[in-house]
Amino acid sequence: MAAIGRRVVSNVQLRNLFAQCSRTFKTNLSRGNISSSPGIYLYGTAVVTSAYFGWKWIGKNAVVEAAKPTRRMTDEQSLRGLKLNHRERRFIKFASAEYQGQLYMTPQDFIESVTDSEPRPRLKRRMLFERDLDRFAQETPVLSKGSPDMFRTIFDRGIISYTEYLFLLSILTKPQTGFRIAFNMFDTDGNERVDKEEFLVLMEMITAGVFRAYATWISDTSLDDCTDPKKKKVLRDTRQVLEKIFSTARRDRLNRALEGAAKSSDTGEDIEVLEDELQKSHVVDTTLLLHFFGRKGKQDLKFEEFKMFMENLQTEVLEIEFNEFSKGLPAITELDFAKILLRYTYLQSDQYEMYLERLLDRIPEGKGITFSEFKSFCQFLNTLDDFAIAMRMYTLADQPISQEEFHRAVKICTGAELSPHIVDTVFKIFDDDGDGQLSYKEFIAIMRDRLHRGFKHTSRSEGWDAFRQCVKSEMKAVA
Repeated sequence: MAAIGRRVVSNVQLRNLFAQCSRTFKTNLSRGNISSSPGIYLYGTAVVTSAYFGWKWIGKNAVVEAAKPTRRMTDEQSLRGLKLNHRERRFIKFASAEYQGQLYMTPQDFIESVTDSEPRPRLKRRMLFERDLDRFAQETPVLSKGSPDMFRTIFDRGIISYTEYLFLLSILTKPQTGFRIAFNMFDTDGNERVDKEEFLVLMEMITAGVFRAYATWISDTSLDDCTDPKKKKVLRDTRQVLEKIFSTARRDRLNRALEGAAKSSDTGEDIEVLEDELQKSHVVDTTLLLHFFGRKGKQDLKFEEFKMFMENLQTEVLEIEFNEFSKGLPAITELDFAKILLRYTYLQSDQYEMYLERLLDRIPEGKGITFSEFKSFCQFLNTLDDFAIAMRMYTLADQPISQEEFHRAVKICTGAELSPHIVDTVFKIFDDDGDGQLSYKEFIAIMRDRLHRGFKHTSRSEGWDAFRQCVKSEMKAVA
């Protein structure tokens, strides 16, 4: 404050000096004490103008110097020490909108949460009102107008709840077969359609484990039983944060269901109260519900339409990741492909460098990997659990597998084939001794880390390790 005060005083003095110099200059000029030649006049004008803009610049800097704090830094500090899992922390970190005390992501927030390590800089969250939701509803595209760039097109003109965030994450990491089975559970007439209420139950079934864990934590952490003031404050702060991401209506339904379940167990009656409570209507029509069921919520959702939505979302996220390395070209290098695969893994820096150096040694001149090849491989990773089972049944003794066996297992699990070049590249990355055999256990362990992208605190593309690796790779490539 003292520094700013001195600067303000300097501003006043400079302003007075400017006025005095201006009066003196004009007086001397009128009296003939100063030559009235054009050069002298322009020189005097330049001096006065410079003094004026100097004063304005100092004043501007004083204002900028005072505005230092940002809202995002405050949010991060407020989460320290709270008992939140990775998904909750990441949702809070990237959620840029708030409506009636609840935090929401925008479609752009979601895309950034699965492709970037940090959200875009912002001063504060955007407070939404009813008129904003009405405008979002008018601008949300209908299901038939869905596309692989829909989330980027909507940008920040929509909202995504925490439940939907978990649901969308499952779309990016799970095979389509599980969703078809879930649809068939509600398909009583065989037409593969669900209405809005059935879809809400379906979505909450997929994410039910998270909400049950939340309810269990609430019941197990009573504030009244806690005697330690520090722990009690942590519990209270954690509850306040969680209440901002778990929908109020969803919490009320779950609490009533749990109370009803307790009463039914006391009376010996086996009643599925929870399932009845889950079918109650949703309060806020989010972008996802508007897209699937229209503004009135009367449309039905066919599985083929939902399948297309899943494919579009997966394609959109993979396109963003691919384009980051392709720089507008139709293909990425094999080294870039390896960096993408290892990007969110839990490898040590020396292990990470070992995989990249091994690939550079074995593929001195690559032919590149197209987006179609990259997309096919990433969709195969969604069936990794089925692939692991197939490998265990096939090898029995956990022996390494050949490229031919790898091709066959992928075809069995996905029904599709990977290109020979991308399978060869994978083997050159993960084949320890270069004998053409892949230790599938190590491969599966690393690829499971890949599926957890968005939940690591840092990625492999940042920091000193990334710079050092970049220099080493470039020097090795030149040599």
